[in-house]
Amino acid sequence: MMPTALKRWLILSLLLASVLAVLLASATGSVSMTLDQWAQALLHPGADQGDLLWRLRLPRALSAWTVGALLSLSGCLMQVLLRNPLADPYILGVSGGAAFASLLGMTAGVASAFTPLLALSGSLVSILLVFGLARGEGPWSTTRLLLTGVVTASGWAALISLVLSLGNDSSLRGMLFWLMGDLGYATTPSWALLVLALVFLICLGLARSLNVLAMGETTARLLGEPTQRLLWLIYLLASVLTASAVSIAGNIGFVGLIVPHLTRLMLGSDHRMLLPAATLFGGIFLVISDTLARTVIAPEQLPVGVITALLGVPLFLLLLNRAKLKQ
Repeated sequence: MMPTALKRWLILSLLLASVLAVLLASATGSVSMTLDQWAQALLHPGADQGDLLWRLRLPRALSAWTVGALLSLSGCLMQVLLRNPLADPYILGVSGGAAFASLLGMTAGVASAFTPLLALSGSLVSILLVFGLARGEGPWSTTRLLLTGVVTASGWAALISLVLSLGNDSSLRGMLFWLMGDLGYATTPSWALLVLALVFLICLGLARSLNVLAMGETTARLLGEPTQRLLWLIYLLASVLTASAVSIAGNIGFVGLIVPHLTRLMLGSDHRMLLPAATLFGGIFLVISDTLARTVIAPEQLPVGVITALLGVPLFLLLLNRAKLKQ
């Protein structure tokens, strides 16, 4: 296990790496810039390529970092909620509800400024459905919650397919790109950064409770934790994070699954360290993935969800193989 002092240095290193990743992404693209041109554009927005840097590349890089951080933090919460280190933010159908509501708004011609509200509304409907159906008349259980979430996610997927099949052909490609995870139309994510900061602070305050809950619901109850309220709060916070990420970039897989798990392998399961490290690591991971999506076949661009899947699938298989060898 890594010493506490080393863990703190790692978190500081991730913070510095986040800044460097955003700056590197702003200097990289289909239009080449020399180091001097990039520095001039960064320090003087009115310079020749200042518009390219400040209106396109920096907002997109910041959006990528924010979405990655949102998904990673949500993944940490979902893994505690389901007591499964390989759970992810999309597993309980929250993203499906958010994506369906957002696509419905796009089809109806609702202004993009209302997309976050639509995504949040869809996710809240999904929360009520999943928790209401999972509770039923019998005792609440993690297995019942998981099964209900998977079935609800399948239902949202069917509704999304219906919206796509009835949608306008001219907007179909854009909607498909968005569903695969696309940051092409991202703007400076001020509101999403505020959501991330607020939820992150709440989660840090809950870090001890999360550590106890990870031992099991019965143990947490014996230690005086209000487990039912805590589970509801965790699900609500994870849903807000996921809906915020979906409203910016659509469905981006594997970030909320792989990043928290890798961070847990490095730092252990103490959420006082795990939450900040996973949040920063997720932001870095998605900034790098989006930079690859913009440059691999430049000037054409790939959906960033394609890159995260190509990177995430082999990592996931390695983690599964590692878990199998330990058994």
